[in-house]
Amino acid sequence: MLKNVSYLFPGQGAQYTGMAMDLISSNAVKNLFDTASEILGKDIKELLQSDADTLKRTDVSQPAITAANLAAFMFLGERGFSPASCAGFSLGEYAALVCAGIISTADCFRLVKARGEAMQKSADDLRGKSGGDASPGMAAVIGLAPNVIEELIAKWTGEGLKDLYAANINSPKQLVVSGTASALTEAETRFKEAGAKRVIRLQVAGPFHSPLIKDAADNFAPVLESVSFNNPVIPIFSNVTGRQISSGEEAKKLALLQITNPVRWVEEEAAIAASGIEACLEAGPGKVLQGLWKDNSFTNVNGSEIPIHAAGTMEEISKL
Repeated sequence: MLKNVSYLFPGQGAQYTGMAMDLISSNAVKNLFDTASEILGKDIKELLQSDADTLKRTDVSQPAITAANLAAFMFLGERGFSPASCAGFSLGEYAALVCAGIISTADCFRLVKARGEAMQKSADDLRGKSGGDASPGMAAVIGLAPNVIEELIAKWTGEGLKDLYAANINSPKQLVVSGTASALTEAETRFKEAGAKRVIRLQVAGPFHSPLIKDAADNFAPVLESVSFNNPVIPIFSNVTGRQISSGEEAKKLALLQITNPVRWVEEEAAIAASGIEACLEAGPGKVLQGLWKDNSFTNVNGSEIPIHAAGTMEEISKL
């Protein structure tokens, strides 16, 4: 059995219809789904089986993906696996907060329900301001180094291009930007002219991890403040700083900042790799984080590459 592993929990964009439904044979997962359904006021199994367009809504995808992430975590636990550390990409950080003992499962669903609703409202409001014809959102820029992209955004902003932000620093080969519909359309042309291989719009509802959704952070803050955050029982790493979180108090502050600040995933992965782990597990749906980890080719003290394994389905977990 794998030892000294770090669990990485995926975020929005990793969802698919029927995710985690194969894990429901587990008693722990059944109890998890009951808790989620009670807090959400709707059957989480129905959310998990929603069609792709419904799952794209952030007020649906946030509780659904969180349920899938935590189902993988609990299914792994029933089979004797335990993490040495953990982290989560964007929304995935909430499953990591549970994994690290900082918040309870019930409070996690209360938070992601409120967070998803606040962020969906912000996205809807932005769409309304733009006339409703085109949606603000996010796009992955492939083939340009992140520092080059950030420099281009700073240059273009200085020249008058508004509402374009670096949102997710994903890997040496990829950075995700957030922006209004008009900013993303203009930026797509400019990035390709600058040498980007592709610019791909993401299946998300709004321009997350940017100042464009500050009102979502303002609306979420009172709910966040009402939840108790404990000190972590295992190391957990932050999207906002890219470093290990030292306390529950710090975790709560970062949870609010995370809504409008970029995800520094490259720095976070480097900190995880440097902590001495032997492997990572992507505990949740999809394979996004596996691809981003492999882009870096992290090695251990012996010079061997640190592997990452899929751990989001019963079949994947059985192979471990």
